[in-house]
Order: sequence, then C-alpha cells, then structure tokens
Amino acid sequence: MRVEEFDPRALRDAFGAFATGVTVVTANDAAGRPIGFTANSFTSVSLDPPLLLVCLARTSLNYATMTGARRFAVNILSETQKDVSNTFARPVEDRFAAVDWRKGPNGCPIFSQVAAWFECAMQDLIEAGDHVIMIGRVTAFENSGLNGLGYARGGYFTPRLAGKAVSAAVGGEIRLGAVLEQHGSVYLLGEETLSIPSCTVEGDDPARTLAAHLQQLTGLTVTIGFLYSVYEDKSDARQHIVYHALAGDGVPREGRFFGPDAAAAAKFKNPATADIVNRFLSESTIGNFGMYFGDETGGTVHPIAKKDARS
Repeated sequence: MRVEEFDPRALRDAFGAFATGVTVVTANDAAGRPIGFTANSFTSVSLDPPLLLVCLARTSLNYATMTGARRFAVNILSETQKDVSNTFARPVEDRFAAVDWRKGPNGCPIFSQVAAWFECAMQDLIEAGDHVIMIGRVTAFENSGLNGLGYARGGYFTPRLAGKAVSAAVGGEIRLGAVLEQHGSVYLLGEETLSIPSCTVEGDDPARTLAAHLQQLTGLTVTIGFLYSVYEDKSDARQHIVYHALAGDGVPREGRFFGPDAAAAAKFKNPATADIVNRFLSESTIGNFGMYFGDETGGTVHPIAKKDARS
C-alpha cells in the first residue's frame, strides 16, 4: 500500500500503541515571554555529546517562535501532572499562570515537581514531513527521582499504579478483568447473563497476564491500555483490577462484541460489571475516561483526559 493511501487517523492510532512519557517543551519568545507545548515525541539521542530531540508540528501555533529560539527546555512530567499536560495541550490564554515554574540556568522555563528537566541549546533543525525535528544539546539538567507520567492509546497512565494496586490487595484473591473494545463495541461473555473477561493474577506483571488470557480466549491480537477500575467486591471477597484493552480485527473464538446499544441493554452477572460497562459506554461518547477506585457499592472516579499529547 502506498503511503498516500493510508488513513491518517488509523496511522496515528497505530503510532499511539507505543507507550511514551509526556513532556512540556518550553522556551522564551523574542520579548522574553514564556511559551510551551505538550509533546510525547521526545527521545534521547547521544550521551557524548549530550543530545536529545523533540518533534514539533508545522501547524503548531508555537512553530515560528520555537524554531527561531536559540534555547529550549524539556520538562518530563511526573505522574501527578496530568493537569499540566492538558493545560499545555489546549489553547489556554495564559498557560504559565496555572503552573509553578522558574527560570533555568540559561533562562528557559522549568517546572516544579517534574520527573526530570533538560535545558538545551538549539543544535539543529531537521525538516521531516509535516513536523520539524528539534535537536538540542543539553547544557543543564536535573533528575528528581519522581515517577514519570505515561501515555498510550490516547490515554494517560502511571507506570506503578497497577503494581501498587496488586500490592495493596492483601487477604483476598485478585481478579484481572478487561473492557475489551473493538471499533466501539465491547467484548462480553455469556448468553443471557453477561460478564467481562477475567482471570487470576499470575506473576508480577498483571498486564502481560491479562493480554495472554485475552488472546487465548479470543484468538485476536490484543493491546492492553490504561488502568480503568480497581475495586474490592465484598460479595465475592476479591480484589478486582480492570484494564481498558483494544482488540484487533476479526471474530472472537468465544464470546462476542456488543455494539453500544446492545451492551447498554444487556443483563450482567453482577452490578459491578454493569457499572463498569455502562460507565465505559458513557465516557466513550465524550472521549474522556476515568479510573475508578473503591468497592462494589461506591468509590471515586479520577479523570483521565483522552487528549492527544502530541504537539
């Protein structure tokens, strides 16, 4: 297939399967005012000399200023800074009023409580299709030791969250479950009474255990996404950890995919499963997802804004 025949949205979604960190790239304009944008297209390049790169879309409002800057900084956001990512991904009038920041050794804006930051001199600009690659030579940096904020499949995740959930589930069996999605439809098991797929924890990597189970069950390619729900169900004395997951094309060996209307009208094995599926259907319509923590009767939903972190 020729490149020009690719569906841009499908290609972008495929690129989004690669889990990344989230950064905010900052600089100063000609008048000395701070500017910045959210980006996950960041990587280290070289230790000697110390180089890194970040990609900037030609359509970015910051394009002319950023590519004309002599220096810039990369702030790697920590796992508590989803709001900072969202602020710098939106057309907010004064983004810097919403964050705690200071000037770095060479004057670039540096945020507080980030996982790490790098201040750079602009080394090179490389034209690359609809983006430009900014290569920076690191002139100063700091590593706080905080965990970084993760991003994959259009949603944020915190790398240690699932591990903490497993560690906290003492005294009861842990069940892993999935809201497995295929083009907007939800995978369910059963005939008259339905349930989401689940399995017990094996080893210290719950996401890998769940992916293997789902692929064996469906015969489809499965990608585990963000953590969707963590709750204790006193009715079965179990801890439940539920992920969002995506299934590749095809018909599953067992179970079937239900469209939104059919899933909303379905009868479920228990109220907790009904709540999970109905919340997912509701959140899908607006493109914003949340992470539930609590028990089978009540808890708290922490927003996970489904924003594209790319510049």
